[in-house]
Amino acid sequence: MRRTLIRYKAKPDAADHNAELVKAVFAELQATQPEGVRYLTLRLEDDSFVHIVETAAEDGSSPIPKLKAFQEFQNGIRDRCLEPPAPRNATIVGNYRMLHQS
Repeated sequence: MRRTLIRYKAKPDAADHNAELVKAVFAELQATQPEGVRYLTLRLEDDSFVHIVETAAEDGSSPIPKLKAFQEFQNGIRDRCLEPPAPRNATIVGNYRMLHQS
C-alpha cells in the first residue's frame, strides 16, 4: 500500500475552476468505481489544495491518471497555481476512521 500527499496553492482567480475540475474527477471515480484506490481532496481557506491518494498496488500505480477527468484536471495545472504541486510519500502516524489501514 502506498500513500501520497500532494499540496499546491491555486491562484485566487483559478481556485474555483480548479475545485470544479477536482469535483469532475470524483464524479468519474464514483461512476467507474476503480478498485485499489482511495482518494481525498481538501481545499484550504487560502486556496491551497491537499490531495491524499492511497493505492493498494505494490508498485504504487493508480487508476486515477487514466481517468479522462483527471487528464483534464492535469491540463494547465501549473498555470492555475501560485505554488506548483509537490507530491510526497506519506506514512500514517495516527488515524481514526479516516484512512484504511492494513
